Amino acid sequence: MQAKYKAIKYIRLSAADDPGGQESDSVGNQRKLIDEYLKAHPEIESVGEKVDDGWSGILFDRPAFKEMMEKIEAGIVNCVITKDLSRFGREYIETGRYLRRIFPAYGVRFIAINDNIDTLNDSGDDLSISLKSIINDSYCRDISVKVRSALVSKRLSGDFVGACTVYGYIRDEENRNKLAIDKYPADIVREIFQLKLDGHSADTIAYMLNERGILSPLEYKKYMGLPHAKGGFADKKDAKWSATAIFRILNDETYTGTLIQGKISTPNYKLKERQIKPKDEWHKIENVHEPIISKNRFALVQQVMRLDTRTSPNDKKVYAFSGILICGSCGTRMTRKIVSYKGSKYVYYFCPARKKNDCTASGMIKEQELSDCVLRTIKALVCNIVELERLLASLDADRVANELAKTIAAQLHENDMRLSKIREFKAGLYETMISGDLSKEEHRSLKVGYTKDANILVQANAKLRAELEDTLSHERMTRLEQFRVFENLQTLDRRSVICLIHSIHVRSKTELEITFNYKSEYETAMGIA
Repeated sequence: MQAKYKAIKYIRLSAADDPGGQESDSVGNQRKLIDEYLKAHPEIESVGEKVDDGWSGILFDRPAFKEMMEKIEAGIVNCVITKDLSRFGREYIETGRYLRRIFPAYGVRFIAINDNIDTLNDSGDDLSISLKSIINDSYCRDISVKVRSALVSKRLSGDFVGACTVYGYIRDEENRNKLAIDKYPADIVREIFQLKLDGHSADTIAYMLNERGILSPLEYKKYMGLPHAKGGFADKKDAKWSATAIFRILNDETYTGTLIQGKISTPNYKLKERQIKPKDEWHKIENVHEPIISKNRFALVQQVMRLDTRTSPNDKKVYAFSGILICGSCGTRMTRKIVSYKGSKYVYYFCPARKKNDCTASGMIKEQELSDCVLRTIKALVCNIVELERLLASLDADRVANELAKTIAAQLHENDMRLSKIREFKAGLYETMISGDLSKEEHRSLKVGYTKDANILVQANAKLRAELEDTLSHERMTRLEQFRVFENLQTLDRRSVICLIHSIHVRSKTELEITFNYKSEYETAMGIA
């Protein structure tokens, strides 16, 4: 008997069915079932087999499925056989579109063996197909909800659920849900942060690493056989270090021991387009793995990158005072200018808004005079801090911390009392309005005012509690020790300026206002001493 139908055996196995990811017994079982059906139906001839192993049935852009459709459109195939309807697809609307519109348009016979569906003899009526499709669709939704819930739970408990670790970390051998430091790339990460603090631009850092033959994050992971992202901005042959890769590392809070997950998600189980979620929906857990970069250093680098800096043309480094120097009259960041006079070059800083916007800045200030003044001020401050450390060392550290804690706790108590009163007044507003003592407009105005005051106190208390925890951990006092690194400073460079100084306001040619980093810690320590 000559075969009337040219059939493709379509087999699908989702990752949820078989987490192993290999062609499993389930694929083999599907094939065996279809082959046995073909033996009993000589009018159907198998002309091929298409297998989507590890693909969800909710979408129809599966590679093997698309290849099958190409053969149908070319007239090579006029019959599709599957184990059951769920193997063909689980999305209710799209499955119905194929069975009721697309396949009939191409004259394709569809057979789902276990569901007793055969479009040739209408053994699968519309109601039966619709019910099975709805059940299959519902199954996918339930699986999606369970998977999302499990991922949220893991993220909130500090477990790493990503497919690929960031450069500098690998999965811990004892606990695969935790990150462990990968020594070689971790050293490169530390060097990148140091180079940025030294004033180098991202382009220059990338160039330096490429010149030394250091593998980029992607190439390193490929070389080490580690999981790596595919299809990303750097997924190309012989990927090199780039400014983009440098910025990604410098902005990644993972290096401080903080795990941030859930940044990207899909709207629902039927849509696979990835979307960036709002920051308040991210899952951020601190101190879950060993840091490569301290939080202080990370914050310092973020400050550096926020500054409006320029790279000097000769040595590819940022000017020492770039982004730091501010006009004391109008608040505009000052500009560096080179002036040639009688064969010599002089460097000045001036306010670009001078004589505009009511700026009363007085002329230009020489860079050398500025550097000398700042250097003397730094030396005096470091000298004071060294003496302060000696004095604090002679005090009881616990007593110092307790004194600071008492001050903060007292302010917290005061804020809580005010907050309680505001909430009490706010709660009584409605009754006062009902009694006629307040109009609706007065009620609305007072309610808005109380809400605003309450929000301010809540935010203030959050900062105070963080400061209290910080104080009790003695971390604030140890930050002063960072100044000791510059005890023997002889010349001013970008690194020393960035590490020590927050801003410099130029009031006049002879008056500068220098704001140092950790100013509050220094002043508090002086008060205790």
